[in-house]
Amino acid sequence: MEKVEAAIIGLGRIASLLEEDTLREKPCTHAGAIAANPECVLVAGCDTDEERRRLFAEKWQVPVYADAAEMLRTHSPALLVIATHPDSHYRYCRLATASGVRVVICEKPLADNLREARKIAHLAEAASTGRGLTIITNHERRYSADYIRAKTILDEEKMGRLLSIRANLYMGKTQRLLDVFWHDGTHLADAIMFLSGAVLKHKRRWGTKLTANSGTAWLEGELRSRKFPAPVPAIIEVGAGRDHLVFEMEFSCEKGRLRIGNGVFEVWESAPSPYAEKFRSLKQTGETFTGPTGYFANMVADAAVCAQEPERQPRSSAADGLRVIEYLHSVKAWS
Repeated sequence: MEKVEAAIIGLGRIASLLEEDTLREKPCTHAGAIAANPECVLVAGCDTDEERRRLFAEKWQVPVYADAAEMLRTHSPALLVIATHPDSHYRYCRLATASGVRVVICEKPLADNLREARKIAHLAEAASTGRGLTIITNHERRYSADYIRAKTILDEEKMGRLLSIRANLYMGKTQRLLDVFWHDGTHLADAIMFLSGAVLKHKRRWGTKLTANSGTAWLEGELRSRKFPAPVPAIIEVGAGRDHLVFEMEFSCEKGRLRIGNGVFEVWESAPSPYAEKFRSLKQTGETFTGPTGYFANMVADAAVCAQEPERQPRSSAADGLRVIEYLHSVKAWS
């Protein structure tokens, strides 16, 4: 079988530059994952920035372009990565469709507004019938082995029914909370929906306003699914003023809890309390997660199969990306 030819538009951090970070699991960029996949070959890159083009060409030894249409005409890749600012995602998805690209990996958030996110999702609708453009939203935790394991634990309901969710998102001292929530909250919201198998809806906010760059805001929401007898409450805390990063979730169940996030994987179960008679406490089961998660590698592998099998539905679809934008939009509009 011929290799899937891949190209990238936008040659910044997530496309290539983060591969130089010595602490990150590799591959940790689109170019790195494509280069590491035996089913794919990286054929070109595009960016309007001359220095980024130079660095990309030197590292990956492929031709680079300032114009995306020219690159697509010259190379006709089956797989296109769109790693540009969200306000250009729809334009490049349309260009991909017109150029005969079969699969797009689109960086998150899917778009910078609800209207264009819906347009992108519409472009992908025909792919379910074997026609049109398959679009993968880079919600990377859907491809990460630790999150996949966590979803299995929750789906098996060995800890009983899911009752509530708490999540924390801190991304430094002075960033505006709304910017943090739009950029990193997309991952958080999608992870909550992926792990629970439900749709997250916003209800209200309290605490500081999201337009502030200090303080803490709490976002109250609920998860809705036909598998739940009633909506499951969810609280997300978004805060500034910290000198550290936190991205984590806690799923509270009838007979235990699961915590997962950056550097966190804990499973707790109910047991007779060692502190008081006739009570039960939580104790850790000892289950942990170590080793590579394969988050970028697994996403590119999914994209390669989608390019070879047009009827395949990706693990992280444009519809999944749209649901996150719908949630983010409701938070922005009503909080």
